[in-house]
Amino acid sequence: IRAKDLHFDEVEAAEFLGQVFGQSLSPENCASLATRTEGWIAGLQLAALSMQGQQDLASFVRDFSGDNRYVVDYLVEEVLLHQPEATRQFLLQTAILDRLNGSLCEAVTGLPDGRARLEALERGNFFLVPLDNKRDWYRYHHLFAAALRARLAAGQPEQISSLNRRASDWYAEQGLRIEAIRYAFAAKDFDRAADLMELAWPDLRRSRQEALMLRWGRQLPEEQFPTRPVLAVAYAGALLVGGEIWGIEERLRDAEKALEWVKNNVDPAGANRPAIIIRDEAEFRLLPGWIAVYRAALALASGNLAGARAYAWRVLEVAAVDDHLLRGPASGLLGLALWTNGELSVAQQIYAEGMTHLRLAGNVADAVGGVLALADIRIAQGRLRAARQIYEQALQLAQEQGTPTLRGTADMYVGLSELSRELNDLLAAREYLAKARAQGEHTGFPQYPYRWRVAMAQLQAAAGEFGGALDLLAEAERHYVPDFFPNVRPIAALQARLWLARGELAAALDWARGQGLSTADETVYMREYEHITLARLLLAQYRSNGQEPARREVISFLDRLLRAADEGGRVGSAIEILLLQASVYQASDNLPAATAALARALTLAEPEGYVRIFLEQGLSMAPLLREVITRGIRPAYAERLLRNLQGESMGEEAPAGADVSLELIEPLSPRELAVLHLLGSTMSGPEIAAELMVALSTIRTHTKSIYGKLNVNNRRAAVKRAEELKLI
Repeated sequence: IRAKDLHFDEVEAAEFLGQVFGQSLSPENCASLATRTEGWIAGLQLAALSMQGQQDLASFVRDFSGDNRYVVDYLVEEVLLHQPEATRQFLLQTAILDRLNGSLCEAVTGLPDGRARLEALERGNFFLVPLDNKRDWYRYHHLFAAALRARLAAGQPEQISSLNRRASDWYAEQGLRIEAIRYAFAAKDFDRAADLMELAWPDLRRSRQEALMLRWGRQLPEEQFPTRPVLAVAYAGALLVGGEIWGIEERLRDAEKALEWVKNNVDPAGANRPAIIIRDEAEFRLLPGWIAVYRAALALASGNLAGARAYAWRVLEVAAVDDHLLRGPASGLLGLALWTNGELSVAQQIYAEGMTHLRLAGNVADAVGGVLALADIRIAQGRLRAARQIYEQALQLAQEQGTPTLRGTADMYVGLSELSRELNDLLAAREYLAKARAQGEHTGFPQYPYRWRVAMAQLQAAAGEFGGALDLLAEAERHYVPDFFPNVRPIAALQARLWLARGELAAALDWARGQGLSTADETVYMREYEHITLARLLLAQYRSNGQEPARREVISFLDRLLRAADEGGRVGSAIEILLLQASVYQASDNLPAATAALARALTLAEPEGYVRIFLEQGLSMAPLLREVITRGIRPAYAERLLRNLQGESMGEEAPAGADVSLELIEPLSPRELAVLHLLGSTMSGPEIAAELMVALSTIRTHTKSIYGKLNVNNRRAAVKRAEELKLI
């Protein structure tokens, strides 16, 4: 009979505990206790004994471990005291180890024949669990290990540090620095931990394990950093990746002071300062470059674009052409600064170079993650096909890496969803979002929960479900994590557009006033989306009041926005601005100007297959599309848009040749169309709500939106207008 034969499985453990406790111990607590004891029958009995008189059983189960006095007493009296002294000491001294093998045990105990001792313990059923089929590695039963450590701490506390230090030495000799560092901390040997951390940093940085450096750095005494410039900069990098901006500057200053002392051949020890410690000479030579990289990142995070560009250029000017490790992040940060400033063409070029450097440096995870920015830049440039290619190539690269799934994979699917939505392939867009969710949030970057919800909100808006879309945007706002990417599409502006789509112009205008937006604002890229949103609101306001000063103000504002977008190569924005110009001219009966603006928008949009950007202008676009078709301007593309526009109104794709001569400010959603049909009947409001199985308040909300879109103020007028437009 082996030890495993004397263990209860989870079902047997639950049955045993149920017999002891009846109904007082929940199935969850039974399962948890079975896991903690690993089915050890005596352990379950000891737990049962310990629980007598306990009021909070859940807390007891959560905290139950090998240092419980009953467990310790049992193991000491029934196991340890019956063993030879050499075996007792071997068990106690190796209890500090999470995993055991012969060589490691010899290094820690100083005794020979480590493998033979472990095999003898296994034969004697000494709570030893093999971790591989070759019996090279073992671990102690968790309760047994905890009990042994408690006994060691009580009887031989002076040995704990030296045992952990020996374990650290053994792991370091095997090249396993992460484990070596952990045991150095357990030994409270902070000098050794700092040495090993410095040597481990290049690999941690390359494998994106900065979180380990961050955790270790918090455990180090503060005095370790001023004398260790490489470690100080490494910790600064970990702080940066962890989003803890406030602690970076102090660490960079520590490193710069140390560099100055070394440069001037100053002996710090001779000036009542400890000596400078350098364990990785290669990293030390790179310190000026890394300091400049992190200062560029700090400047970008604080909105200091000039500073970010200056520091990044400094790195690129001094780093060797083949120094991919430094040139990668420097180019990436410079590209982000240029993007934030709206200089898309040069931003795309430099950022792409940065991702190439990262890939050549072996930082595949960073290179894959960087495609999000590249694709966003391409979308802003109106290069939808190029953006799709970027996402697909990144997914291919991620798949080639095998398992585990590279972080950022889920974000790629979100990006593909947004592109599919613009092409009006809403089914594919939903499927991509489902794939992203199936990947799991752990395969996305920190902004993934935010991006996913924004993408889903826009899909719901495309289906006319504005309430659900607004709820998702509110969720997205709670998940937003500031990073180095420019936030060019603020949530509040997206919300304002949805309010407008629901006919809530007043609420949308309140947002604009709250943001301090004005047609006199400087046209900067970071506010371009908000300014275009403002133009949409002013257009809707002009349509409702027809005031000539308002028309002139909107036209002038759109002219300035278009010049800025053209100069910055922002084709996506230019298309939307041109469509708004066409709508303003149409509303003021200037058909030639409206047609000219639409014609240019079609010319820019057709090569990339834009669709939804046209549909979002509403059915008032239909007469203009008919006009350009008549004039032979992009007729095939315009016909396709016309059919999609008709289908948008009817809740389905319209067939070729369908009547599309409709004139709505904003299209009706499928749900609003259903309500509109019932408004044409003799049914009362409560009866309509019952028919559609929704609350009466929901019907009132839809009715209010219908009145706004049809530009009427009562039910009878709404029905009449709908009949004129052939909606019912």
